[in-house]
Amino acid sequence: MAKKQNSIAEFEAALNELEALVEKMESGDQSLEEAMASFQRGVELTRTCQKGLKEAQQQVDRLIRLTENSDTEALSPED
Repeated sequence: MAKKQNSIAEFEAALNELEALVEKMESGDQSLEEAMASFQRGVELTRTCQKGLKEAQQQVDRLIRLTENSDTEALSPED
């Protein structure tokens, strides 16, 4: 459970940082060097977010399969 909460916290932190970074880049107040560094950091944060979303999707898929299996078992006639 701690790992799951850690993944969620990591995803949320990355997403918040990415949003702030995008705002900063959109302001146009960065030098080219700063913008390049921000872009590189943005790519890293995007990968972290994509990983978090992939893990969440896998968890949802597992839960759906478990639910489907338990529904099937519950609806099966008794022997």
